[in-house]
Amino acid sequence: MKADFLKYQAQTTPHPLALQVSHAKGSYIYDTSGKAHLDFVAGVSACSLGHCHPKVVSAIKEQIDHYMHVMVYGEYIQRPAVAFVKLLASLLPPTLESTYLVNSGTEAIEGSIKLARRATGRTEIIAAHHGYHGNTMGSLSLMGYEERKSVFRPLLPDISFIHFNAENELDCITKKTAAVVLETIQGAAGFILPKNDYLKKVRQRCDEVGSLLILDEIQSGFGRTGKLFAFEHYNCIPDILVMGKGMAAGLPVGAFTASKKIMSKLQYSPKLGHITTFGGNPVIAAASLTTLEELTESTLIPSTLEKEELFRSLLKHSKIKEIRGKGLMLALIVESADFATKLVLECAKNQLILFWLLFEPKAVRISPPLTISKEEITEGCAIILNVLDRIEQ
Repeated sequence: MKADFLKYQAQTTPHPLALQVSHAKGSYIYDTSGKAHLDFVAGVSACSLGHCHPKVVSAIKEQIDHYMHVMVYGEYIQRPAVAFVKLLASLLPPTLESTYLVNSGTEAIEGSIKLARRATGRTEIIAAHHGYHGNTMGSLSLMGYEERKSVFRPLLPDISFIHFNAENELDCITKKTAAVVLETIQGAAGFILPKNDYLKKVRQRCDEVGSLLILDEIQSGFGRTGKLFAFEHYNCIPDILVMGKGMAAGLPVGAFTASKKIMSKLQYSPKLGHITTFGGNPVIAAASLTTLEELTESTLIPSTLEKEELFRSLLKHSKIKEIRGKGLMLALIVESADFATKLVLECAKNQLILFWLLFEPKAVRISPPLTISKEEITEGCAIILNVLDRIEQ
């Protein structure tokens, strides 16, 4: 199967990890030889409830027995989608009441860009250096990392950049700005937290000039930081909230949420301002609804902060220079890119799954399922410390 994988399936790097997967359950992925690999990555933050959570699997099976795809988005009333967006609205501030369901985080960003330009009548979009919002052409245009996007130019016009946490650059947001698009916590840059009420100050500046604030919570949303959404930590409510990844516990999904007044702009001039065939798919919406219910009816979200503290208490080593992030969105910062790669690959040999971050080569990702147990955290951290000791020697 590995030979066929390399020959027929398009690759994104010259050297994929190529773990041959048999099945997955809870916090473990099992290979075809029967070995269990403890998962500290969760499909890059997507498997919020672990692998094959029984309630999510049950919801998917039940929905499949009724119907799967019946009509393009927004035409037919389908119970799973309606129930999900209604529950989501009840958990968000009143101004975030209308949700557009799509297929991925990057499509949600694309829809948000279109919505901001349509709602404001302006064209300029401001994003952050080292920001990451996806890889479709609009999202790529917002990427603040020239090395990864230069070969794909020309991209969207009227895109400007500011530095995350740089308050002295907020005057760049003007009455020409349709929207400012920021990750609530910068992901690919190394899990950078906002400081000194930065997001609140961006919110104030947007209000002053009539720009919209779009917060990208594709990675930080759905409980990963100890709140349902990370903006709740920072006293900053966006005009448009973008989500994806952990929303459906491992199925492909995305969404963007705004006020009814703003979102209605996609209904006219022109009609069908954003259209999608499979957005709001009932099977995925059923998984999203069950995921949201499980997150909000259990203690998983508050326990995320307790698990963060356990990680921080256990991962004390001279080779770990810093642990960035919040909740179960953590990055180990080590001395070099080579050292980070050695740590990821050596842990893989010891059946612990770690991964890299896109723009910070000295970072190693730790973003396990929110359902991970304290015993599993202790087990995985022991592997990391043992590998660090051996690399050091």
